[in-house]
Amino acid sequence: MSLIDLCERGLVPDALTRLGIRRLCAQRLREEGADDLVRADARFRELLDELRRSPIAIETAAANEQHYEVPARFFELCLGKRLKYSSAYYPTGQESLDEAEEAMLALYGERAELADGQQILELGCGWGSLTLWMAARYPNARITGVSNSGSQREHILAQAAARGLGNVEILTRDVVQLELPEENYDRVVSIEMFEHMRNYRHLLANVARWLRPEGKLFVHIFAHRHLMYPFLAEGDDNWMGKYFFTGGLMPSADTLLHFQQDLSIEDRWLLPGTHYQRTANHWLENQDRNQREVMAVLAAAYGSENAERWSQRWRMFWMACAELFGYEDGRQWLVAHYRFRKA
Repeated sequence: MSLIDLCERGLVPDALTRLGIRRLCAQRLREEGADDLVRADARFRELLDELRRSPIAIETAAANEQHYEVPARFFELCLGKRLKYSSAYYPTGQESLDEAEEAMLALYGERAELADGQQILELGCGWGSLTLWMAARYPNARITGVSNSGSQREHILAQAAARGLGNVEILTRDVVQLELPEENYDRVVSIEMFEHMRNYRHLLANVARWLRPEGKLFVHIFAHRHLMYPFLAEGDDNWMGKYFFTGGLMPSADTLLHFQQDLSIEDRWLLPGTHYQRTANHWLENQDRNQREVMAVLAAAYGSENAERWSQRWRMFWMACAELFGYEDGRQWLVAHYRFRKA
C-alpha cells in the first residue's frame, strides 16, 4: 500500500500529510531546475515552443468532470459566500473568507478598469462569483459568462434571477470552439482559467478579435515566479494531475508576456502565494465543519462506496494548495494579475 493510498484512506495525520506535500514541493523545484538557471531556461523555452504548437486547450472534458460537474452544494459547503473557486485576497491577513472574497472581487474591478455600461465577457465564469458581482456592481453593464459546465450555467442563472439581475447571459461552451461576435466587448476578464489553456497565442488572438478597439483583457492566474511545467496524469507521483488538474499547466509569472502579438501588456501585479494558502486553509476548515453534509453530497456524486475516499481526496487537495502556495512564505508559487490592451 503506497503512502498516497494511506493518505486517501485517512490513515495519515494531517500534519504528516502536509510535511509530505512540502517535501514534494522541494522535489518539484529540484526537478524543474530551480537552482540551475541554464537548465530551467532551456526547459522554459522548450515548453514555450510546445505551447505554440498545441491546440488552445487539452483535456477540457477531464477538467469539467474533476471540478465543474461536482454538485454545487459541495462548493457551497466549502467555499465562501460568493462561491469564489479561486484565490481570495487578504490585505491584512486577518480577513474571514467572505471578506477576502469581496476584497479580491473589488481588486478585479479596479485592476480591470471595469465601469458601468460596459459590455463585459468573462471566460471561465465558474460558479458565478465575479459574474454576479459585476452584474450587481454595474447594473447598466451587460455581462456574458462562458462556462464549460451546464450545471454552473443553471446555478448562475438561478442566482441572477433570485437577485433580480437581468443583465447576465451565460453560454455553455468549450473555449476551444468558442465563437463570438467581433469587436463586441469593452472588457474580457478571466479568473484561473488560463492554467487550463495551452496555445496562448491562438487564445489571445481570439480575445483580441472579440474586443472593441482599445478594449482590455484582465487575467488572474496562479503561477510560479519563474518556472513553468505541465501537470501530468501518469506516474505514482502525479496525484494532482491525475485527479484534479489533468491537462493543466503551471505557468510562470512571465509566460503570458511571451504572447503579445495581438494584445499588449499594460500592467502586471504579483501577489504572494500566502493569499492562496489562507484561502485553501479556509476551504479545508469549511469542509471539516460541514463534514456530515459533505459526505452525503459526495455519496450522491461518487457513490456511497467511494464517498470517504473522495472526501479525503478533497481534503488533500485543499492541503496541497495551501502548502504549495505557502511554500517559503509564498515566494515560490504565487498569484499574478495582468491587464492587456488592444491597440
